[in-house]
Amino acid sequence: MNEKLPTKSSRAEVEAFLEKVRRMPQVRTEGRGRLVFAMDATASRAPTWDRACRIQGEMFEATAALGGLEIQLVYYRGFAECKASRWLTSASELHAAMSSVSCVGGQTQIERVLNHIAKEARAKKVNAAVFVGDAMEESHDRLAHLAGELGLLGVPVFVFHEGGDPVAARAFQDIARLSKGAYCPFDSGSAQQLKELLGAVAAYAAGGRPALESYAGRRGGAALLLTHRLGK
Repeated sequence: MNEKLPTKSSRAEVEAFLEKVRRMPQVRTEGRGRLVFAMDATASRAPTWDRACRIQGEMFEATAALGGLEIQLVYYRGFAECKASRWLTSASELHAAMSSVSCVGGQTQIERVLNHIAKEARAKKVNAAVFVGDAMEESHDRLAHLAGELGLLGVPVFVFHEGGDPVAARAFQDIARLSKGAYCPFDSGSAQQLKELLGAVAAYAAGGRPALESYAGRRGGAALLLTHRLGK
């Protein structure tokens, strides 16, 4: 297998991301794990949204033997539009929900996303959240505060940053750090790595470190870098 990673998502960065996941506390779930899958659906994100539609099934596949996973799709686009799906329990349901969304130009609404995740977590345990985006046009301090609240609620945010915007990078890194999650950049050539990393996060949400290690052993590629790290 070719383990070469794209420039914007180097081997070291992916390894550091997976090492961060490995060091996180054990997740204990009753029944299905619960994961919020949040995405920027503004115009610049259209190509990645289409790719994510094709690879999202990995999150369910990674957790099938662990009792399954509930995923809620959250997205923002256009003028002040930020929506959340019901909780979904299959790849086909999530694919249908994502396929019904088209990307529309607009400003980022990450604050609304983080507030929504916190609201869901207060109502019922949320094991983890994923955010995929490329820009940040809001108050960095406000986002950092909300990320800290998610950390207190026990909801780590795993941030996947497309592109190299430095303003977004700083904000996204703080969201991951303060929520006790992890940050990883990727680019248009990173579809396979994104697939494996989404599966790794889903496995963590459903079963903690043991499930993550088992997933990495089965899938190889970017996730297998974690097992190499564990052996050191």
